[in-house]
Amino acid sequence: MSGVQKSGTLTLVLMVASAAIGGTLQYGYNLAIMNAPTTFIQTFINETFLERWDIQLENYQVTLVWTIIVSIFSLGGFAGALIAGPMTIRFGRKNCLLLNNIFLMTGALLALTSRAAKSFEMIIISRVLIGINAGISMNVQPMYFGESAPKHLRGAISLSSAVFTSFGVVLGQVVGLREILGSEPCWQYLLASNAIPGLIQLLTLPWFPESPRYLLIDKGDKEACINALRRLRGCEVQSSELDEILQEQAETKGMRPSRPWDLFTDRAVRWQLISVMIISSAMQLCGNDSIYFYASYVFKEAGIADDTIQYITIGTGTCEFTACIMCNLLIERKGRRFMLMGGFILMTIWAIVFTIALAFEHYISWMSYLSMACIFTYILSFGMGPAGVTGILPTEIFNQTARPAAYMIAGSMMWLNLFIVGMIFPFLVSGLSEYCFVPFGAVCLMSALYIGFFLPETKGKSLSVITREFHKLNFKGQDTSLESQPQAQYQLGEVCLSTAL
Repeated sequence: MSGVQKSGTLTLVLMVASAAIGGTLQYGYNLAIMNAPTTFIQTFINETFLERWDIQLENYQVTLVWTIIVSIFSLGGFAGALIAGPMTIRFGRKNCLLLNNIFLMTGALLALTSRAAKSFEMIIISRVLIGINAGISMNVQPMYFGESAPKHLRGAISLSSAVFTSFGVVLGQVVGLREILGSEPCWQYLLASNAIPGLIQLLTLPWFPESPRYLLIDKGDKEACINALRRLRGCEVQSSELDEILQEQAETKGMRPSRPWDLFTDRAVRWQLISVMIISSAMQLCGNDSIYFYASYVFKEAGIADDTIQYITIGTGTCEFTACIMCNLLIERKGRRFMLMGGFILMTIWAIVFTIALAFEHYISWMSYLSMACIFTYILSFGMGPAGVTGILPTEIFNQTARPAAYMIAGSMMWLNLFIVGMIFPFLVSGLSEYCFVPFGAVCLMSALYIGFFLPETKGKSLSVITREFHKLNFKGQDTSLESQPQAQYQLGEVCLSTAL
């Protein structure tokens, strides 16, 4: 590889790091930092009511306010997913990520000053704003990466969004340790610490190029597109890559950006939309986030001291982080379909084993240790497939005009189901007891079957080839005109021929 090509690869890697630090890392980080200050904020809520209205809240009332603080993050994310599409069309992928920090910084400021202002309402508003920030970044960042990466690295680059999400979880767990910011005097600083990654993004992302596809297809600026590709590839633009973008531009010429409801009525994207909705929903309904919640109980049952549990919990986040890195290394070899289906099948198996272990833990002493092992294997299986691959799909199976709307729908399904699972899981635990993971296992099994029967492989294929495969499902037994078009060929590891910049 020449020195110029290396500089292009470095530019791409640094762009990914800059976008993700202030992007999907925030989602994982803001989920994780809420565990440590639970009792401190509940005490703060009680003291606030006592000081303002001389009312001593019952435990269930404090828990209700705390549940609102935690759950409102999901509703903020849902709102963020809905506005992400129009924002990316109007401002572009990169500028959308930069503007997104307005919500983050405002939320961090509210969290920081909430204690001095003696207002738990400020924490609630802060969590809404942080949720909006996470909802936008979870949609825009994979789109930005998928449109900027070369075809043979598209999966790995897009998957880095999941790697940074899981890294955010680990980072949040570490920063939330009692020895760092997880103590009673520091909880407001912990809630506001998410401003630091956002500041890093604001200082670094402006130096990187906009999505080449957005520049050419949406803005019609061919020169800017070529300059962006030169910087990201470190070489002269390959005619095949430019031709593919120009072909997509020609196919979408004169078409306005789709709105979400347009996709529901367009038969040409019926199975693409069904696939994205099912897999985005399954990502939350599979119970991975719930198993984090259940972890503390299982660790206690295994006889681990309360003081030690916070350190072992970091192991669960590290597990997902490691699995996402492994998935990143394997995805361009094994393919999206294999990783997704394999992840859901393994999660089905571990859900069954986990249920058996919970059912017999009071009869067989070592079953509690098997429960612990199931927590780690379940999270590993999730990280190996659904955690990363789900975010790539809308980029690969929808064209430029439909992509923002597809991400709006996928993001909305993800956040709504996260909210639903967060609300019903305590009732599942009390109602089904040791069988509470049976519904999650069923979701994993049905998702694996759907992927096996209906989702085509997208690895290393151009959009026109992928569209042709879905066309067979969308118009089964009807029009087959797309099949007569010449198929684009692609070789893994295409290299740049010219080294002039």
